[in-house]
Amino acid sequence: MRTTKVLFACMLLCTFSAFGFQNTQINYDALYKIKDEGLNNSQVMDIAWNLTDRIGPRLTGSEGLKNAYDWTSSQLKEWGMTNVKVDPWGEFGQGWDIEKNYLAMTAPYYQGMIGAPKAWTPGTNGLISADAVYVEINTEADMSKYKGQLKGKVVLMPTTVEATNQYEADAARLTVEELDAMTEETIRGGGGGNFSASRIAEFRRAAQLRNAASQFFKDEGVAMILSTRRGGQGTFFTSNGSRNEKDALPEMEIAPEHYNRMVRLLTKGEPVKIEADTKTVFRDSDLKGYNVFGEIAGSDPKLKDEVVMLGAHLDSWFAGTGATDNAAGSAVMMEVMRILKESGVPLKRTVRIGLWSGEEQGLYGSRNYVQNEFMKDGLPNKKHEQFSAYYNMDNGTGAIRGIYLQGNEAVRPLFTEWFKVFEGMGANTITIRNTGGTDHQAFDGIGLPGFQFIQDPISYSTRTHHSNMDLYESLEAADLKKNAVIIATLVMQTANMDEKLPRKPKVFENLNRSR
Repeated sequence: MRTTKVLFACMLLCTFSAFGFQNTQINYDALYKIKDEGLNNSQVMDIAWNLTDRIGPRLTGSEGLKNAYDWTSSQLKEWGMTNVKVDPWGEFGQGWDIEKNYLAMTAPYYQGMIGAPKAWTPGTNGLISADAVYVEINTEADMSKYKGQLKGKVVLMPTTVEATNQYEADAARLTVEELDAMTEETIRGGGGGNFSASRIAEFRRAAQLRNAASQFFKDEGVAMILSTRRGGQGTFFTSNGSRNEKDALPEMEIAPEHYNRMVRLLTKGEPVKIEADTKTVFRDSDLKGYNVFGEIAGSDPKLKDEVVMLGAHLDSWFAGTGATDNAAGSAVMMEVMRILKESGVPLKRTVRIGLWSGEEQGLYGSRNYVQNEFMKDGLPNKKHEQFSAYYNMDNGTGAIRGIYLQGNEAVRPLFTEWFKVFEGMGANTITIRNTGGTDHQAFDGIGLPGFQFIQDPISYSTRTHHSNMDLYESLEAADLKKNAVIIATLVMQTANMDEKLPRKPKVFENLNRSR
């Protein structure tokens, strides 16, 4: 009896092990070719240069993004990709570009200011010279204090941001302790409902006050609004203007130090005069949004209709050239496709790249794509069944240190095995945690395996993300080369598995049974 049990256990163990290794074993010959091409013949920095220095800012709907569509699709064709297309995903609305940008303080003395027009706001329609007024509006009743006093003035709101000396480096890498902490599963307690409700109420109150103040300024004939957000040491961060407000006032977001100086002068009774000349253009000849696609066709007759995807968002903000957010991700993913094609590694499934637009406004490109491609009438279609996995890069220039499983426990053994070969590159952290804010969520949201990588932050949040200093110099060449090799390896492994990547057993399980 005991012998039979032992024999059965051994057979079961062998069966499990064979299945496990069959799905996780690294193709070392392909890995060698990927590493050789990606580390010794890399083109990732040249791709990034084209997207940043040469093409420039790529706000969705802008001429810059249109130029990026043309160049990326042309490059993918030149590398031998198939089914390359610039594909509309739906209506985005009007685009917007800056054509002129000048701001200075002319009294009590002259000094040029660091700033840019706020997104989707009009220009000044020529040079203006006006007195600055600091207004303190904390309630709608406060507006009455300024009635009849603001016509032709430049208004500064009470939005000062502390910009102190930096005693710590802007850039950082994740420590061993921080990476170890990420492997712990986060368990959140209940409660907090009143706090959440109060926060929502506060957000609504603030939004209502902003809208009321905006209308008041228009009614009073204000010439321009100046504002600031976070930043410091010459860096300022931009924000979304209203794409639907047809009669907005000219507004500029400027460096905190320059803003704070004017506020200090005004509150101490020193007159401040502003000179500005900005020109922006609204683009409404084509209101559609677009994504760029290209493929390497699968070679296996039985698996070639199944798809592994990788992608990044091609759109950016506009005060810089969108280097770390997200030319870094787009350049790496294009380099992955080039590596896979040039190295000639076997790919049983079709590999497809997606370069998204509208990410900064709400993941519009990827969300519309997955609905158009993988869903029909709210239910998964055949292409949904044939999809294996999506890999995304959108956390700046920093080196990959591991991967977020997005709550998909079933893929842990696969990634644990695959990342072992990258321990020497510092990439071996596997966390069950979710991460948000970018395009993998579009896939995860309809039940498809979608993953984002753990990356060193470098200066993403402190200096480059959405800022005027998000420029080519912020890119770390060695990190981008490593990232391309790691992602190319994961894509190759996923494309050559016997089965598709496991999915989380929820979202569509009931829908699938009812079809």
